[in-house]
Amino acid sequence: MTRRRVKFRDLFKVKHGFAFKGEFFDNSSELVLLTPGNFNESGGFRDQGEKQKRYSGPVPEGYVLAADDILIAMTEQMSGLLGSSIWIPEDGKFLHNQRLGKIVELNEKRLDRRYLYHLFNTAIVRNQIAASASGTKVRHTAPERIGRVEVELPPVHSQRKVAEILSSYEFLIENNRRRMALLEESARQLYQEWFVRLRFPGYEHTRVTNGVPEGWERKKLIELCESVDYGYTASAEKEEIGPKFLRITDIVPEFIDWSSVPFCPIDDGRSAKFTLAEGDIVIARTGATVGYAKRMNKRHPEAVFASYLVRLRPRADVENRMLGVFVESPSYKEYVRSRVGGAAQPNANAQVLAAAEFLVPTHGLQREFRDFVEPLIDQREDLQHQNQKLRQARDLLLPRLMSGEITV
Repeated sequence: MTRRRVKFRDLFKVKHGFAFKGEFFDNSSELVLLTPGNFNESGGFRDQGEKQKRYSGPVPEGYVLAADDILIAMTEQMSGLLGSSIWIPEDGKFLHNQRLGKIVELNEKRLDRRYLYHLFNTAIVRNQIAASASGTKVRHTAPERIGRVEVELPPVHSQRKVAEILSSYEFLIENNRRRMALLEESARQLYQEWFVRLRFPGYEHTRVTNGVPEGWERKKLIELCESVDYGYTASAEKEEIGPKFLRITDIVPEFIDWSSVPFCPIDDGRSAKFTLAEGDIVIARTGATVGYAKRMNKRHPEAVFASYLVRLRPRADVENRMLGVFVESPSYKEYVRSRVGGAAQPNANAQVLAAAEFLVPTHGLQREFRDFVEPLIDQREDLQHQNQKLRQARDLLLPRLMSGEITV
């Protein structure tokens, strides 16, 4: 197959984003303000959950993105992020923010759009972008530097075949992610129905006094926990030494992507104290994400938790899946944020995080909740495991298809 060597500047241009005004940032608008935090290191959209920025102010013409637009991360907000690409899935929802480059004036007779999206996630392109980047603490690239990148391109018909193969993996990954979100929402709605609205099985025949059904108790989280602990202070490592090292940034998205969680070279003498077990709950205790929480499920790898997290280890006689849904809820985050100290950098100690009051149902009702919710959690874990395998397969195929080692 004939391949020709070209420079990006001969095929497309890169347009800078707009500096949207912070006074209009919110979390309720329909317009999503994209940032480098929305990019995965290996490419593709990264969900930021409730941390996602939205925008309610005026938007200049030309900065509302269209379906099939391609954006490039031009600031390395996280290690390895520089040059990562995302594909815009729909019209009129996402905004082209500063520090992001938009592909414009693409010559699609010579370069297929989806092939280009995947091309940005190859080592040969990323290494060239990184080599020309500026900055010490945070590295940056620019449209003219991206334009100097050189690649070898196959014919357009071959590009389309390669893009079709790689995009089929991304379709399956995204479809699984949506199914996972629906399963998560089902568990959340059941919790709301039973334990917030108090329409649990048999509620019609249960006496309620001062908002507490008969046989239930109002307790603080700390009373339901075997222990409440601070995490380990260490530097995260990409090299596979030691257990995974769970940080605040890892628990903010809808689901923990264990493939992107770094490692921790902790010695064996101390690792047991910080090792996470199934049913443990970790909560962010500082920064803009204070109050964010995640429950550890069956399939998590061996992991320890970082110092800016607090671990709640529920008692064996308390249904930890029920506690997990509670601490992952918006109402728990609101509780924490209303009690944190620090103006510029909010902070909450373990006592604050574990002082939230919880309406504890009877053991029988806890078991019923577990029986409903556990299959949902297990199915979600299966889908997450499938996605991990799909990403691994895609990442193995990507360089071989792009280099022509595998012909199509």
